[in-house]
Amino acid sequence: MKQIDKDILKLSFPAIVSNITVPLLGLCDTAISGHLGSEIYLAAIAVGSVMMNVVFWLFGFLRAGTTGLTATAYGANDENALRQVFSRALGLALIGGLVIIIMQVPLMNLLLLVIHAEPEVSDYVARYFSISIWGAPAILGVMAISGWFVGMQSTVYPMAIAIAVNLINIGLSFLLVFGMHVGFEGVAWGTLFANWIGLIIAYVCAVRFRKGKRLWCPLKDIIRGGGLGKFFSVNSNLFIRSACIISVSLGVASAGARLGALTLAVNVIVMQLFQFFSFFMDGFAFSAEALVGKYSGAKEKGNLRLTVSALLKWTLGMALLFTLLYSIGCVAISTVLTDQPEVWTGIAGLRIWIGLIPIVSAWAFIYDGFYIGVTCTRKMMVATIISTIVFYIIAFLHYDGEGISLCVVDNKSLWTAFLCYLMLRGVILAAQWRETLINRFEISK
Repeated sequence: MKQIDKDILKLSFPAIVSNITVPLLGLCDTAISGHLGSEIYLAAIAVGSVMMNVVFWLFGFLRAGTTGLTATAYGANDENALRQVFSRALGLALIGGLVIIIMQVPLMNLLLLVIHAEPEVSDYVARYFSISIWGAPAILGVMAISGWFVGMQSTVYPMAIAIAVNLINIGLSFLLVFGMHVGFEGVAWGTLFANWIGLIIAYVCAVRFRKGKRLWCPLKDIIRGGGLGKFFSVNSNLFIRSACIISVSLGVASAGARLGALTLAVNVIVMQLFQFFSFFMDGFAFSAEALVGKYSGAKEKGNLRLTVSALLKWTLGMALLFTLLYSIGCVAISTVLTDQPEVWTGIAGLRIWIGLIPIVSAWAFIYDGFYIGVTCTRKMMVATIISTIVFYIIAFLHYDGEGISLCVVDNKSLWTAFLCYLMLRGVILAAQWRETLINRFEISK
């Protein structure tokens, strides 16, 4: 195996493991809630988790933006820039977390209005949300530090931090709910405490990783130092991109709900298959962010080209593997996830669309990694906006012979729209990649 492939796997594997641990916490919270004597608690956890995810998905730019800027500074061996990125990212995370806490009531009311849960469920959702939201600065802080680690060419530390936070969360939730009999709120308190402990662990890991070198830069360098405009430009573009991605996910959920409970159940499983594939592709995308950022910062033409070529080959391999797996086994997988024959039939009817998900979506993931690595996030934002518009046109606009109406025709049209959205993101970014390197970094001439 070539050295570049070893470097890719060294970064990708811990990131994949870290991604796979994410659903573990949700499963445990569900299991705890499911033993409290009422289905209301299960529904409240499900809705509360979705609300929290929507809030923090919008701040996903903290992880990605920090990675790209850190990797570029690392490749250029710019110690001052490394300290500036760390200081600004963590500072922005803490400020953003405080803003979320201050705005928690209108934010919660807006999300409850959008989700429209039953009144009794909404009451418990409000309890869960009003406790868990106090961990916002810690959650965003861990995201920023994890992004900084990836930029520093390490995904082992983020993996260890994610596993530690999840295990602490699970342990505390069990203790509070069943040991100390706190009740349903014990799940939220467990999450809150675990997130703040996680921030402490992440910061200690960062200090140890630097081996005596300073992490922070003076306040005047944070506010007035070089690169501040670049920092906010990169992150604002990624914020808008995140909002578009969330809107598409909500659009799929909303359209599925309009088509009925059975369709909604089918779509939940299809989306789980997409997310499972994304765990693996995100791992390689993280490698792209770290390695492409390092070599572009160092202006190493040969290594940059070699890295991009190797990552594209890994992407093709993963896409073909999952395409084969999903094309042949999607119905068998669905029997593990549900015991409802009607849902199995619905999955079988979408076999072609499910099989296309990996080969169509893989390129959006890996090119996102390339563009984050070279901190060219504006083109990512524009590509995502265009693809989102196309998704909504295909999914919701229908010509019936008499005129255009706003409706969802059927589930196959919905998933066709989703696949077009994913494919278009990858195609647009791939088409601009060579030009981006020439114009922005002059390393492809």
